[in-house]
Amino acid sequence: MSKLLTRFLKSPWVIIGVTLIVTVMFFFVMKDNSRMETNLDKYMPESNPAFIYSDKAEAIFGIKDGIIVAVENQDGIFNAETLDTLKQLTKALQKMKQINKDDVTSLYTADNIVGTDDGLDVKRFYKRVPKSKEKLDALRKNVLSNEMVYGRMVSKNEKVAIIIAEIGKDVFSQKFYYEILNLTKKYQTDKIKIHVAGRPIVEGEMALLGPKDMKKMVPIVILVIAVVLFLILRSFKSTLLTLGVVFFSTIWAFGLMALLKIPIYAVSTMIPVMLIAIGVAYSVHLYNHLQLFINENPEVTKKEAVVDMIKAMWSPVMMAAVTTAVGFISLLTSQVYPIKYFGLFTAFGVAVAWILSVTFIPAGIMVFGLPKRREIKDKNDENSFLYKIAAKVLKRKSLTIIITSVIVVLSVIGMQKIWINSSFLDKFEKDSDIVMTDKFINENFGGTTMLNLILDAGENPDAFKNPKLLSLTDEMQKKVVKDLKVVGNSFSLADFIDRMNKVMNADKEAFNKIPNSKDMIAQYLLLYEMSGDPENLNKVVNYDYTKLNVTFQLKSDNSKAINSALDILKTYKDDFKKYGVTMNYAGSGYKGLVFTDLILEGQVMSLILSLFIVIILLALMFKSFKAGLLGSVPIVITALISFGVMGFLNIPLNTTTALLSSIAIGIGIDYAVHFIEQYKNFAKETNRNMLLTAKKTMANSGRAIIYNAVVVIAGFLVLLFSVFPPNRELGALVSLNMFTSFAGTLTILLVLLSITKMYSKKNKK
Repeated sequence: MSKLLTRFLKSPWVIIGVTLIVTVMFFFVMKDNSRMETNLDKYMPESNPAFIYSDKAEAIFGIKDGIIVAVENQDGIFNAETLDTLKQLTKALQKMKQINKDDVTSLYTADNIVGTDDGLDVKRFYKRVPKSKEKLDALRKNVLSNEMVYGRMVSKNEKVAIIIAEIGKDVFSQKFYYEILNLTKKYQTDKIKIHVAGRPIVEGEMALLGPKDMKKMVPIVILVIAVVLFLILRSFKSTLLTLGVVFFSTIWAFGLMALLKIPIYAVSTMIPVMLIAIGVAYSVHLYNHLQLFINENPEVTKKEAVVDMIKAMWSPVMMAAVTTAVGFISLLTSQVYPIKYFGLFTAFGVAVAWILSVTFIPAGIMVFGLPKRREIKDKNDENSFLYKIAAKVLKRKSLTIIITSVIVVLSVIGMQKIWINSSFLDKFEKDSDIVMTDKFINENFGGTTMLNLILDAGENPDAFKNPKLLSLTDEMQKKVVKDLKVVGNSFSLADFIDRMNKVMNADKEAFNKIPNSKDMIAQYLLLYEMSGDPENLNKVVNYDYTKLNVTFQLKSDNSKAINSALDILKTYKDDFKKYGVTMNYAGSGYKGLVFTDLILEGQVMSLILSLFIVIILLALMFKSFKAGLLGSVPIVITALISFGVMGFLNIPLNTTTALLSSIAIGIGIDYAVHFIEQYKNFAKETNRNMLLTAKKTMANSGRAIIYNAVVVIAGFLVLLFSVFPPNRELGALVSLNMFTSFAGTLTILLVLLSITKMYSKKNKK
């Protein structure tokens, strides 16, 4: 293959021209077809059994994610101005084409179940805005005496009222997001503040900030990489050609994504940073070899220098690219779409960066000339820094092994503390508007995250008219709310029955419970259907009363909060089983929890698969299984250290940090590939003198590895400027990975090569 490439050097302008044409084509495809995925449900595999059941339950009970609009007045909401704002804003939301009129609920539309001389009546709290003190006081009294509204639609401090506008799965868009924000702003006054929250708003904010973050990050990373590259390469031409490679590979990756109609997810915005940081590594190794060659051969022609560079570096650069791509391709084992596609298109970008490195850069050198020859300290100088490092490492083998072992043990201890976070809100700054708004609503109401428990009685009609079964449901709801601060409220058919029983018994609190008679419950339900809006019951029970939807409101959307609620709910499993009732779960809160399990499962599979494939590839490349095992040691240690640090620093696994192991293996293995390749070559050159082999390998490959690590670390540290905390965490962790990978390669790998006497035996020939 290297011979074929040297032939292409006869027409360098053809290589440059084809590269530019393909890049322009991909750019316009990307420009016209790229789109940001804003629906968090699209992050999850629809074929998963948990999601299939959840979707069915959502269809039965009309479970939808809601936009929560909070109307706040510090003077209280029971005044004409605030109540009118609540009414007008409710009607404005009902008129939006993306929202079904019946799916907007507020104090203005809510049903007030009251007892009358004739039985049961269901009416609105108000149609016309009350203005007199008497009418306002009467409204306030009605609200405060209704447990189905007080604390749910109106805060207990009486300063905030909420509107919940439920929307369908496929109606939310960036345009709709802006319409909601602009609409609510119109109703703000000096006294009345409007707060907007809910999962759709989180989706909209992510879709808004993601592209902005990418636009900010890419110029910064290019600038940082350019500066570091120039300091290393000391050549303006070499720096520009290297940046061209990573820039083109990024365009090709996003162009292919757009061509295949794959959307851009939040995590996809990090692909440019990844490719820029990774892609320069191949160029660094190429230019390092080129500089050493022209330093030793000052009279060499540019063609001779380029041919030597390709012949010498073709194999190690190819091996590094293949192993890096494998690390990312292993992410295809994940069922989480953003992670799967991140791995696929980053691997494609890596492949493009490799191809352009061995074609575009040689062509560029042929057209624009060799970089200037720089004086490099004699690589055979016994007093050189890298020679001394190699000698000290080999002299203190036992110390290196002991220190490495201690670090591994500590890392394993730290790994035990890792937890998985399903929260989408934790992707934002804690003091950001969206997080503060969510916190405000959680402080005043039950919570913005919904967990739906579906109780299923099978083929037993009217099962949920059974007073014992409803009493058990009522008891479970109250226990969860009482025992867990993170659960602010719950709602089910039991709440309707409690309320109806109370108002039918002169509003006496003693009757705020499930009646003992099944006939009485059936009568209450009949009265409600005749007097109120029977559609409201459809959200809590199905038509034949065989399935019940119990909704729990949580004040946090992370997995710890949801699991704590599930732990209590599961204690009732046997109690419900006595009545032939099974427990299942649905809704966005539960889907988020399943999402975290898929992240962990994908992480484990990706780690095992990528490690296995890398060992096999290394064994094939070096024709030695021992070499494959030794080459994997630094990256295994690196992965352990990174997870250990995550555990000790309480950094959770999420859709972003779940990429860590594959990145660690994919990038970190490059150092081992180059080091072992050079070690093998110098073992032959030095006639199996292992000390001299180690010194020469350290002086040549070690030098390039250090440069490589500096560039990659600098590139990933740019993620510290991201607006998303998980991106910053990933940037810091990957930078740590690169440091530990190159440090492990130059220490423990060197020691292991020496101890195992790898390449120390002469060939029989």
